Amino acid sequence: MSNRPRIAITGVSGRMGQMLVKNVSDNDAVELSGAIERTDHEWVGQDVGVAMGGQPLNLAVTDDAAQAIAAADVVIDFTAPTATLAFAELAARHGTAHVIGTTGMNDEQLASIANSARKTAIVRAGNMSLGVNLLVGLTRRVAAALDEDFDIEVVEAHHRYKVDAPSGTALMLGEAAAEGRGVKLRDVADRGRDGITGARKRGDIGFTAIRGGDVVGEHDVIFAADGERIVIRHLATDRGIFSRGAVKAAIWAVGKPAGEYSMANVLGLE
Repeated sequence: MSNRPRIAITGVSGRMGQMLVKNVSDNDAVELSGAIERTDHEWVGQDVGVAMGGQPLNLAVTDDAAQAIAAADVVIDFTAPTATLAFAELAARHGTAHVIGTTGMNDEQLASIANSARKTAIVRAGNMSLGVNLLVGLTRRVAAALDEDFDIEVVEAHHRYKVDAPSGTALMLGEAAAEGRGVKLRDVADRGRDGITGARKRGDIGFTAIRGGDVVGEHDVIFAADGERIVIRHLATDRGIFSRGAVKAAIWAVGKPAGEYSMANVLGLE
């Protein structure tokens, strides 16, 4: 019997889902134990490797999320908010750790995730790359060092198919900047400008979202004052950085006490 952590993956037909299947199946330290899709999906019942256009992996895609999650040590989930809430409840019920890369959740949905984290370990992050999480830490420190003479803008760019804005990573960066200044992001966020908006409000943290082409992910945090600007940037050129980070988080989460964790915890940055 293998002692390797058993990993189930949701939404296996998606871009991230397929990348996760490949990363997990190629990793000798873990075992791919579940490949989950929605009930009406054409992949259900097929070998997941064959469905992806490759060699058989001897694992059929299933629409029985409860069974797949119960049989796993950890589930990795990059789907949509409503689906993620359901998976979180199943993971909590079965004591399965849960790695969440889903973005675009509202306050009520985040509260539901926090409730599930009372029963199992949940690692949730808007971005799972090492570089972005270092950028988050830098943003917090720079914001703490500069006063409101420096306006803060978070500018992000993603591919044309991304459905939420600002990105989860942009919101992570905004939260970090707000923490550095000792304020709540909801009180200072400026998430949309159109028409005659008037002058910028001192202390606001602004967001700009760009969508186009096949951009994997670009994030700038701009600190702008009279006469000078500080810009810190992260450019992602390979979506694999998110998948590899998620697998690292999954391995880390197995056996951890119930609670909500971040990639900063996984990477030892906190």
